[in-house]
Amino acid sequence: MLYNLHTHSYTANPNVFEVVNRYPYEAIDVPYYSTGIHPWHIDMAQADAHLSIIEQRLQDPACLALGECGLDKRIEIPLEIQIQIFEKQLLLAKKYKKPVILHLVAAFQELVEIKKRLGVDVPMIVHGFSKNAQVAKQLLDNGFYLSFGKYLLCNPELGEVFAGVPSDRFFLETDTIEEGITEVYAKAALARNMNIDALTQQVGNNFKSVFKNG
Repeated sequence: MLYNLHTHSYTANPNVFEVVNRYPYEAIDVPYYSTGIHPWHIDMAQADAHLSIIEQRLQDPACLALGECGLDKRIEIPLEIQIQIFEKQLLLAKKYKKPVILHLVAAFQELVEIKKRLGVDVPMIVHGFSKNAQVAKQLLDNGFYLSFGKYLLCNPELGEVFAGVPSDRFFLETDTIEEGITEVYAKAALARNMNIDALTQQVGNNFKSVFKNG
């Protein structure tokens, strides 16, 4: 079984366990999903309604995670507003003991500070990781997990960063890419000099450890 931590497209492949992203305003039409307010899609007029939907969904066993949610310094929505919505979601994740799938752009210091200040004790996974070994170490040292996908396929240098991540702290994903999760696993196996079966076993173990019902 291949595990896909984060995708927006459900494939219904019986050999792939997919956590499909579904925003609060999207219907639930998949076996397992995550749900959250993406910083790009914050609508303050709808925020309370969306948070209410998220709280309801987090009580659904098929809802495996909160997310994707997070912080993005490269968009026009003020960071203060993003932080406000992000923190409300993290408190829900704590309440319902659900892992968090994070969208994070240029706000690593803020993320670490918020995690400590709110005492977030559920697993938090930075999806689509694309940064250098120094950033990876900072996040790993602060208890975060890293998920790799699109950038692993197109950036050879990221393979070296990925190879240095502890075996129990990474996930693989497709997000919005056209390539399938099989191609991501193939690239990941090459980067870590592992065979596909061993890699598949490791990701499966990580998934079951973090998500409990995977």
